[in-house]
Amino acid sequence: MVTKALTLVLAAASLRAVACLPNGLKSAYTAPGAFPTSLYASYYNDPTATTAEPQPVVSDPVTHGVYPYWLTDAEEIPQNNTEEIHPLPPPATSSVFLETAVAQIVSIANNPVFADDTCAACQASLVVAKFLAMAAPEQAPNLAVRLCEYFNYSTTLDCETTYGIYTLGSVMTQTIAAADVGGYDGQAICSVFLSLCPRPPTSPLDLDSWFAKPKPNPLPPPKQPTGERLQILHLSDLHIDPRYAIGAEANCSQYLCCRVNSYNENSLNHTVQPAPRFGAFNCDSPYPLIVAALQAVPALTGTEETGFDFTIYTGDLIPHDPANELSRAYTVYSESVLYDLIKRLVNTGPMYAVMGNHDTYNMAMNSPYNIGNGLRDQFNWDYDHLAALWELEGWIDANTAQQARTHYSAYSVQRQDGLRIITINTDFWYTQNYFNYISLASSDNSGMLRFLTDELQDAEDAGDRVWILGHVLSGWDGTEPLENPSNLFYQIVDRYSPHVIAAIFFGHTHEDQLTIFYTNNATNISAENAQTVAWITPSVTPLTNLNSGFRVYEVDSGTFDILDAYTWQTDVNAFGGLDGQTEYGPTFELEYSTREAYGGSIAGWGPDDPLNATWWHLVTEAMETNSSLVQLYNLYQSKSSVMTPECTGECLSAKICYLRSGSASLAFANCPAGYGSTQGGAYP
Repeated sequence: MVTKALTLVLAAASLRAVACLPNGLKSAYTAPGAFPTSLYASYYNDPTATTAEPQPVVSDPVTHGVYPYWLTDAEEIPQNNTEEIHPLPPPATSSVFLETAVAQIVSIANNPVFADDTCAACQASLVVAKFLAMAAPEQAPNLAVRLCEYFNYSTTLDCETTYGIYTLGSVMTQTIAAADVGGYDGQAICSVFLSLCPRPPTSPLDLDSWFAKPKPNPLPPPKQPTGERLQILHLSDLHIDPRYAIGAEANCSQYLCCRVNSYNENSLNHTVQPAPRFGAFNCDSPYPLIVAALQAVPALTGTEETGFDFTIYTGDLIPHDPANELSRAYTVYSESVLYDLIKRLVNTGPMYAVMGNHDTYNMAMNSPYNIGNGLRDQFNWDYDHLAALWELEGWIDANTAQQARTHYSAYSVQRQDGLRIITINTDFWYTQNYFNYISLASSDNSGMLRFLTDELQDAEDAGDRVWILGHVLSGWDGTEPLENPSNLFYQIVDRYSPHVIAAIFFGHTHEDQLTIFYTNNATNISAENAQTVAWITPSVTPLTNLNSGFRVYEVDSGTFDILDAYTWQTDVNAFGGLDGQTEYGPTFELEYSTREAYGGSIAGWGPDDPLNATWWHLVTEAMETNSSLVQLYNLYQSKSSVMTPECTGECLSAKICYLRSGSASLAFANCPAGYGSTQGGAYP
């Protein structure tokens, strides 16, 4: 929990931030208590009731179909999506069986890790599963269920629900059928999912052949600041829960809470914590919280009329439902609802959005186009829908939308002001995307990083500055990205920094974090070698144990460097007190100005100097001599939640190490484990 001393530190930082707010920004806003029923023409229920989630009648602007009430009915959540396609690879021919068997036996024989019995057993088992997935793919999900039951695998749901054909069975079968399970892919699967193998080493890279041109030496002269400040909104991880049940158990024993079937195993006949209508720590965002947050944005930033110069959204729209309660229809419903609400409630200017790991079905799954077996287009339904929504909202043009349709929802926009926005689909380095374990040793099995590199080279040739947008961060404590692709990404950032890449932006963790990138794979960590930073923005959803928040950047219009960042949050712990009345809703308050919070520790940095990688490295040096700065950072990481664990001892050095780790390889090699998130209570 937050200590008294740290609370005083935070209060002082907040007072400085309030005193230095630029014109137009406000320190606090209280949202209306009543849900604005005028947002929608009709509802399936009474939207003015304070005891039930509003259920608007929503029409998809792309298909023009009306989403049915059963899709979001909190009382009757659909189970096992049997209406949509769950593709399996076709059976292989006998000749392919022969060649595959030979290749796998050779791979097993040449793999030195088989001296470890548990790892050898795991990979040999995967070889057996591979042959079944190729010969009788319809039986492979049944094999997963049977093994789950036999070995009593730990799962929040029963084995059939978790691994059957209607949930993970389809993607597991595709992955096992295509992966080199006797080699690198299998070792990674056995390591990440079963902890039976050591992590495979990061694969070597041939960077000379990867890059079309060497890095310029000397670098071109830097862009000159104009003194004009752009105002950029950064939203992330809204995670709307249209099935949120007001009054249901918010302190539940089985995830996700705030649902009609939620329960606390220690109090089966009495609700321990009724779910407030604006949200709770163990739940995703109900409609009222989403609307209140979006109402707060223009009110706090003075952008009702002028709007933002542009907005970035770094992914995750869909709630954290169990796999058997998700579907394609539920995915596109959430996409349609949230992008529409953002468009109507916030004067965003152009908004550049990326796909999050929850913005697909099955969750986190995206397959490479070269997967074969007639499965190349299995996720095109989602790329098509997202691209169409972004085009309909007027955020990207038709050519860019077509690029998104054919590049896993990724695209590049060359703005007229000299800034190029490059978005990437980071599911292709996310640990939980099963398809990444096909040809993982290649470091880019999808071609996503090839696309990024080519766009960066075009930007360098054109003299553009670049912002890179993704969802899953590439580094921090290393638990979210895979080592090989995040290592390649780090080298790409090194090649095009600092003259091309001005900044990188992620979401995903729901927390307020940051990562510094250095030259030469961080072999010499110093202010002189700091090149670029990645800003990981806090979420609107409170899940888990977090406050709800958003961020605005002040950016120089010539360099596109960040000059300051303002973060607002609302106290989720106070939401229970808002029930029973409709006079007022949550109050969003300025949490801190980045420059004011940490800038006092940096000597010689002028008010118009950028908060760049050098500045942030100097902040980490100040943290090494002043632990209160780490504790302050730790508190801000949770958006000042009352549930924040205290950071002392090894945690202090761990946080600094994470700040300096831009890839999973660096984090695993250099940093203590166990302190990456503030969401799980006390640190180890």
